[in-house]
Amino acid sequence: MALLEVDDLHVLLQTQRGPAEAVRGIGFTLERGETLGIVGESGCGKSITVQSLMGLLPATAKVSGSIRFDGQELVGLPERAMCALRGDRIGMIFQEPMTALNPVHTIARQVGEPLRLHRGLSAAEARKEALALLERVGIPDAASRLDAYPHQFSGGQRQRIGIAMALACGPDLLIADEPTTALDVTIQKQILELIRSLVAERGMALILISHDLGVIAESVSKMLVMYGGSVVESGPTAAVFAERAHPYTQGLFAARPALGAPRGTRLATIRGSVPELIDLPPGCPFAGRCSYTVDACSVARPPPVALPHDHRVRCIRLDEIAAAAEATA
Repeated sequence: MALLEVDDLHVLLQTQRGPAEAVRGIGFTLERGETLGIVGESGCGKSITVQSLMGLLPATAKVSGSIRFDGQELVGLPERAMCALRGDRIGMIFQEPMTALNPVHTIARQVGEPLRLHRGLSAAEARKEALALLERVGIPDAASRLDAYPHQFSGGQRQRIGIAMALACGPDLLIADEPTTALDVTIQKQILELIRSLVAERGMALILISHDLGVIAESVSKMLVMYGGSVVESGPTAAVFAERAHPYTQGLFAARPALGAPRGTRLATIRGSVPELIDLPPGCPFAGRCSYTVDACSVARPPPVALPHDHRVRCIRLDEIAAAAEATA
């Protein structure tokens, strides 16, 4: 039995213009110790997907489908039961640590809180464990900084504290939602290396959300490419990187800066912009922005097409795309 099984997940959000389907029938599985990356532009449904796993959606959101964690169904699970999992068996590193951390509580209290809630440790025992966690994630002189507040740490140090909180109870699944946002490149590398080493050390499963394809290539064994609340391409990371079968995936790769390109070279772009969730076409969500769009693309959602190496793509024009690629090769 897989650790996490997501099947036909739908999330409906209430907006000022009416209900909008933010996640549209996605599904994937994650084994213990396995790593999964989710990529796509802002607004494609990445964060909503992982928030649904954590039970952190707005109260007005409607969730359907199935999320099974270690055999337990999470869709419709009472909040009390969800709280028992959240922060214990499922940990999350949030995108912006300054808003994830409470500004009026000390670091010792915040890192130790999951241990007191889920493990029943005393205040002294939780403080001791918090110190060990802060030292493990690389907070300098951690013993003298236990009683400091979030604003007294740098952005990179706050993210390390967020990692310590997520790892406090030794979760089976770690979710990292853009964990290096707003950090400089050197700190980004340190944070990602820390996450990779901790995942390997503790045998956790990992879901990593990132806009950076290089980060995905180095950090996860399989990946989902999301657009418009749907998974348009999925499979082992090496297979997706090698094939890039869906036009949206091809657009993401083409938009990357190329090392050695002449000064002033313009980056390739995907024409148009991401539509509002409520304005997505009923068929392929990428219809209209895609240069291969035909009328049939907007009629019905494309079924997944199986390619070698457990690689799947949702597109009805794969033959034409492949032929065009060969003609320009």
